[in-house]
Amino acid sequence: MSARLIDGKRIALETRLAAGRAAAELLARTGIVPGLATVLVGEDPASAVYVGSKERACKELGIASFGFRLPASASQAELEAQVDALNARPDVHGILVQMPLPEHLDSDAIIDRIHPRKDVDGFNTLNVGLLAQRGRKPDFVACTPAGVMVLLEHTGLTIAGMDAVVLGRSNIVGLPMAMLLQRADATVTVCHSRTRHLADHLRRADLVVAAIGRPEYVRADMLKPGVVVVDVGINRVPDPTTNKGYRLVGDVDFAAAREVASWITPVPGGVGPMTIAMLMRQTVQAAERAARGS
Repeated sequence: MSARLIDGKRIALETRLAAGRAAAELLARTGIVPGLATVLVGEDPASAVYVGSKERACKELGIASFGFRLPASASQAELEAQVDALNARPDVHGILVQMPLPEHLDSDAIIDRIHPRKDVDGFNTLNVGLLAQRGRKPDFVACTPAGVMVLLEHTGLTIAGMDAVVLGRSNIVGLPMAMLLQRADATVTVCHSRTRHLADHLRRADLVVAAIGRPEYVRADMLKPGVVVVDVGINRVPDPTTNKGYRLVGDVDFAAAREVASWITPVPGGVGPMTIAMLMRQTVQAAERAARGS
């Protein structure tokens, strides 16, 4: 029997609409419009597309969008000054500096320059550190792992007690994902490119979150029957039968894994739409906190 699909498009739409309603309620109650500032350095086409999609989402939901563009030659001091100015603006509740930055810039320093209360991307060292500690609460969590948790909530499954494997250890997805699952009382194993006997780890898992960036790397024979599979990967593979000459696939062999799993996310249409939806939610939450003075 095929696995049930976790419909990221539908859940992301619900999340975005809820953020829009919350923004409207905040405006009616306090006169405050949630504001998100995006900073793009250089002219990387993919980054420009991502920033554009975030700005459009803001417009659709009644969130003020402030776009700032700096040349690829911008200095560290210039970028830090831009972030400092946005930290000081009361109408800016969230700040997003689009990554990757040009190589001559210190990305970590820029991320930590963003005030933790405006760190709606959830990458600031303080927020990550608070996420790692029991009993502590970060202001924000990285949007993609936060979105995965929302997807899992919609299945109605109980995460507590599950054996979970997170495949990938990036600061953007893998590590915060593992910490969120631990907070939900799962028993978590983080696997990566140096893990020995990877398939043995995967076959023990009740939940697999794949974020390793390798197309269709996780095969069905690596999975336990009934496993829940969340595929964060999105990879282009050549396909001359399509108009674009490629198709998008995840890190999991979806067609085969669907016959083994109990729940699975598709690619595209699974985790991907949740990232911007969570960014919108967290921007509104930042504005609500600012309105409370907390």
